[in-house]
Amino acid sequence: MADASDFSAEGKVLTVNDDFVVFQPRDSTYELLLSTKPKYAGPVNEPIRCLIRVASRKVYTVPSGGSFITPISGPPRIVQGRIKYLDERQMVVQAGAPVIVELPKADSAYDLACGPLAVGRLVNAPALPGATFEAVPLSQDK
Repeated sequence: MADASDFSAEGKVLTVNDDFVVFQPRDSTYELLLSTKPKYAGPVNEPIRCLIRVASRKVYTVPSGGSFITPISGPPRIVQGRIKYLDERQMVVQAGAPVIVELPKADSAYDLACGPLAVGRLVNAPALPGATFEAVPLSQDK
């Protein structure tokens, strides 16, 4: 059975600071500033896999617009793309890289004008501050 943690992002860590890394997903120009705890001690400028997690402020189903993360450089503020995985607490959105999005708890945080949440549906999720990075150990590489 699939789990959200099965959807790791490929790319490389460009820089490491005390509690943050700058991660560049493969085949992109994104430079995502992501929080790390504990401090990241893995390779820099070498291919790795990781989990990118955000908590959403709101979730919209949208009719069009493509897949993206904004801004291109800095902490993710908006994640838009197609749902690859969905359960009652989270979804994985393919948005330039797979992003695990924690769903909001309040019913008022959902605007499902283009239908209910479902795998394959295009969604837009404004993110709360605090996007995180979690390196995937090689033994769990999928």
